[in-house]
Amino acid sequence: MPTLVLRAPHTFERAFQAIRDELDVPRHFPADVVEAADVAGPAPAERTDARGLDFVAVDPPGATDLDQAFTATRRGDGYRVSYAIADVGAFVEPGGVIDSEARRRGTTLYSPDTRTPLHPPVISENRASLLAGTEKPALLWTIDLDDAGEAIAWRLGRATVAVTEAISYAEAQRRIDAGTDARLLLLAEIGTLRQRREAERGGVSLNLPAQEVVEHSDSYTLEFDESLPVEGWNAQISLLTGIVAGRTMVDAGVGILRTLPPPFDDDLDRLRQTARFLGLDWPSDVSYPDFVRNLAPTTARRNAFLLQAARSFRGAGYAGFDGEVPAYPEHGAIASVYAHVTAPLRRLVDRFGNEILLALFADRQPPAWAVEALDELPSLMGQARQRESALERAMLDMAEALVLEHSVGEVFDGFVVGLDTNRDRAVIQIADPAIVGSLPAAGRRLAEQLRLRVDEVDVAERRVSFDVLG
Repeated sequence: MPTLVLRAPHTFERAFQAIRDELDVPRHFPADVVEAADVAGPAPAERTDARGLDFVAVDPPGATDLDQAFTATRRGDGYRVSYAIADVGAFVEPGGVIDSEARRRGTTLYSPDTRTPLHPPVISENRASLLAGTEKPALLWTIDLDDAGEAIAWRLGRATVAVTEAISYAEAQRRIDAGTDARLLLLAEIGTLRQRREAERGGVSLNLPAQEVVEHSDSYTLEFDESLPVEGWNAQISLLTGIVAGRTMVDAGVGILRTLPPPFDDDLDRLRQTARFLGLDWPSDVSYPDFVRNLAPTTARRNAFLLQAARSFRGAGYAGFDGEVPAYPEHGAIASVYAHVTAPLRRLVDRFGNEILLALFADRQPPAWAVEALDELPSLMGQARQRESALERAMLDMAEALVLEHSVGEVFDGFVVGLDTNRDRAVIQIADPAIVGSLPAAGRRLAEQLRLRVDEVDVAERRVSFDVLG
């Protein structure tokens, strides 16, 4: 069956804007914020000259808010990772109008047709962004690894960097496969080693298929994203940086960590029961991280299990501290202390963590304005994450309704990927188009294959109802 496409992009875009208005997503920056951004920074600062390093930024195609750029070299039997992070703090005055607006927003919000940035575009997509062919103020992490990929030394300072180029994940993967880019071959090598260290720590990276709305030249479609290996390797560099940042904060007794409790024993017992029910072979002597790490989402049964596994981790948040380290400082899925510091253009908390770290590495007291914010930041980020989740789900619901609006009565193949006992609903997935919906849970079982007829589509309510045939 061909993918269903509604070839009326403006219909989608009007619907997306209505959702943003409903969720109070701002359309514009206040005039005083725009005026301040137009004349902002970079503030004078002592910087090392790192323009001799060959940095590459790897991001989704079309991205202009580039937070990170990477390069690496061999160092004896090990490696030296150089990781440039956008120096947002050089453009944002603490307590000023740009800072205040960023605290209200919390994070950049992404919609299929646009982005709602954390900072004014003149900063986030121009002056502070690590764009190809530019020289920019940056925060430069230098992280030395041994031959196994374990961090043995690290430092952070302000620098001036030159970004040679910015490429997509697909292009990065092509170069790695062809063996034509030494920087990216090292990214693959180091990323693979870091994945092994993650496995040894008991960390977990789930291979979940992500439902997304994709804009094409004359339409929007619903698809399931399949990630490339380079995305995992690139993510490992960010995780590495967050881990050494978290360790530095814990050692100093000041900072803000990204935390997540590990699954409870009851959750793991239920997952083992789910695996047995789905016919997945989970030996008793194999740990949960080892079992799920290489479980690719290639079948209905695996998809159903991975969705349940993702739900076993609950309670992600932030913990700020000045003195006593939190009782549970780790991120359960990463199996380490960890801090968000690599995306300051797009995430509020990173700027505060970075300024604290810069002071620690320079043997100075962290700035009072950053330390004073540690109590408030977890709440601000929690509110931002709730708004982000609500926007994402509403966008997907609307796209599903628009795609299926003229398909009432049509029949699709689907399967059950989850059972939501709190709402007494079964979560269903259709592969083409990429629909995730729900049915009453009564009588349904995980990985059950279904013939689903579209019963009703209510675009205004963003709701699609299905009947099960047979």
